[in-house]
Amino acid sequence: MNSATLLSLAAYFALMIGIGLYAWRRSTSDSEGYLLAGRNLPPSVAALSAGASDMSGWLLLGLPGALYLTGLSAAWIGIGLFVGAVVNWIVVAPRLRAQTEDYGNALTIPQFLANRFPDQGTNLRVISGLVIVVFFTVYTAAGLVGGGKLFETAFAGALPDTGLSDYMLGIVITAGIVLAYTMVGGFLAVSLTDFVQGIIMVTALIIMPLVVMFGGASDTPVSLGSVPVDGFLSLTEGLTVLGFVSAVTWGLGYFGQPHIIVRFMAIDTVEKVAAARNIGLSWMAAALVGAIGVGICGRAFAQANGIVVEDAETIFIVLAELLFHPAITGFLFAALLAAIMSTISSQLLVSSSSLTEDFYRLFLRKEAGEREAVNVGRVCVALVAVAAMVLARDPGSQVLALVANAWAGFGAAFGPLIILALTWDRMTGAGAVAGLVTGAIVTGAWIMLGLNASFIGGEGLYEIVPGFIAAWAAIVIVSKAGGRAVEPAK
Repeated sequence: MNSATLLSLAAYFALMIGIGLYAWRRSTSDSEGYLLAGRNLPPSVAALSAGASDMSGWLLLGLPGALYLTGLSAAWIGIGLFVGAVVNWIVVAPRLRAQTEDYGNALTIPQFLANRFPDQGTNLRVISGLVIVVFFTVYTAAGLVGGGKLFETAFAGALPDTGLSDYMLGIVITAGIVLAYTMVGGFLAVSLTDFVQGIIMVTALIIMPLVVMFGGASDTPVSLGSVPVDGFLSLTEGLTVLGFVSAVTWGLGYFGQPHIIVRFMAIDTVEKVAAARNIGLSWMAAALVGAIGVGICGRAFAQANGIVVEDAETIFIVLAELLFHPAITGFLFAALLAAIMSTISSQLLVSSSSLTEDFYRLFLRKEAGEREAVNVGRVCVALVAVAAMVLARDPGSQVLALVANAWAGFGAAFGPLIILALTWDRMTGAGAVAGLVTGAIVTGAWIMLGLNASFIGGEGLYEIVPGFIAAWAAIVIVSKAGGRAVEPAK
């Protein structure tokens, strides 16, 4: 490993920790500051923070890997996600920003649901808190797997002998840096680092496919049409009906991702949501096109040069090492770590906020002061991180598969619940509980029974589809059967 690469990464780590220290001085004196940055995020920061925390390591590992293996048909995942993000910004963002403040200045999604449906407030906070902690531990593990793969693939033999494998050492380093700035700086640190990380990510994703195709790095012409996969450049080749539905319905998950929609709650004002939406969707479109380009162009480059990529999810890492000056390679590795760390930090903070606000202050210490709550939140961040590290210890784990399960769990459990809570006056607290429980159970059962899909060409159906439908139906049926909804106190 070249020293210039290591220096680039060291500079990136120092920048992240520096941002954490800045945020610590600015916004960690009370719970609203630590958990929502005082609801004062400018549109650009909120937008890129939402995007970066959404597009985890799967954007540079999982999605390019799927395209590398199967071709352009895997792009339907990205298309479905973009459509879902558009609807999320239009339907959920402005309403959630306004209503979370109107209903008791809620700082977490469980708090908002409890304030919106006071007759089932405790049940909603406990159940939703459990769902958040369980699925986010799995989701965080997916990010740590990405960090482990980076260190195992790119830094083999260059790391000090610690008694740990390169993979586990990568997990420890990734988790350690994230913990440093998240525990210290809270939501503002996470949002500001997300902003910087989002810029790094999209720059890397735009640069890499252009260099592969036009940078003259290969002695043999790189041709997309020469890849020996039938219909490699076709959006429909080998795509079954179930595979198509499973791919595009990733977009349903957006409405129920706490680490994404919490950004809407922190935007400065409702009027600035539109500006944040335009910035966020532009960033997302560029990032998705770049990720698709990395997978497609990377396969063509490997084919032209006889390169064997044993793990398709490492194609970004392989290209970064082969095609760029060591200092730029360090920047590209920083982009991958940015994708991983931006999501992990958001997930840790949301899990921590739920453990603190929806368990500790609800059951253990109702009289806990603001400083105590912030410190308990820091401890909870560390606890969730340790649990995720244990789950991520298997080097054979697939990033996309882990993300898919967690994404579906949140999307089915919270998606219908959030949409209807914001838009349907007749929804009841009993209906909210029914939808939350039904979505989580159906999704989990679908996975355990092996009915879920491998997406492109898969025989099963992505678990978010039955989970989302069942949760929506449960909310409507139970709400209508229960009579008049209890009027929430504003």
